[in-house]
Amino acid sequence: MCLFCEVAAEQDDRKNMVVARAAHWYIIVNRFPYTTGHIMVVCNRHLERFSELREDESRELMELLSRGERALVKAYAPDGINVGANLGRTAGAGVVGHLHVHLVPRWQGDTNFMSTIGDTRVVSEGLDESYDRLRSALRSV
Repeated sequence: MCLFCEVAAEQDDRKNMVVARAAHWYIIVNRFPYTTGHIMVVCNRHLERFSELREDESRELMELLSRGERALVKAYAPDGINVGANLGRTAGAGVVGHLHVHLVPRWQGDTNFMSTIGDTRVVSEGLDESYDRLRSALRSV
């Protein structure tokens, strides 16, 4: 069983950093964020490609991406948001074979040299604080 399948089956949302659940998808705080507030919308079903989604799963994905966007704007007021998916290891997928979509808040001037030369990412708040902030924002959007 892959990491995301385990999280889908597990009910301890705080331990797993799940900030919202729906019928076919859940939203999770990325434990290895590119920036503060980096979340992912993850399919409950183990599938690899968008072309494998049923109509109800596709519809719910768009609803959760929209909710995630609104929650990030409410919680962090970013200047922009990167939205993307990496299909396959060659495309950069960290968890290969389980469809998930990233929402990464961005701010003007937020790039730095740490990830380029130090293989390190710098975020401005801890994951527990991000979890609380995003869970609260998702409840109200």
